[in-house]
Amino acid sequence: MLFFVAITAAALAALGQSWSNAAEREREAELVFRGNEIARAIASYVAASPDPTIKQYPRTLEDLLIDRRGVKIRYHLRRIYVDPFTNAADWELVPVPGDPTRFNAVRSRSLHPLLRTHQDEGTPVSQAKDWAFIAPRADAPATPASVPGSAPLP
Repeated sequence: MLFFVAITAAALAALGQSWSNAAEREREAELVFRGNEIARAIASYVAASPDPTIKQYPRTLEDLLIDRRGVKIRYHLRRIYVDPFTNAADWELVPVPGDPTRFNAVRSRSLHPLLRTHQDEGTPVSQAKDWAFIAPRADAPATPASVPGSAPLP
């Protein structure tokens, strides 16, 4: 009987670890999805600049929700997504080089270690905060390699 209890406990521990890994992978997949959606919305905002010679980046995430720069109101993002690791819409806004009041990328504020590690523009990514979701340039063709977070999940 004691042997049966020990085997059952070991099996339940393995199952719990498996569920924990599955939950972590799901949170990482959500981070990639939500970060990519915000990056896509930033690119859409820049492409919709009223003056095509001046590319304007957003100042806040709310600018992506309702864009009132033109005659017609545009909606680049349906809602401000919650960071799956912090459970808050507290994304760190990465400033545009040369203009600290505007941003062209977002990243998580979480120090949570990732199961999936990779290289992001030559820098190893091992924590959620290390992964920046950068808007693709408006004049660059959209290829799977240029989309942030497009590497397949292991």
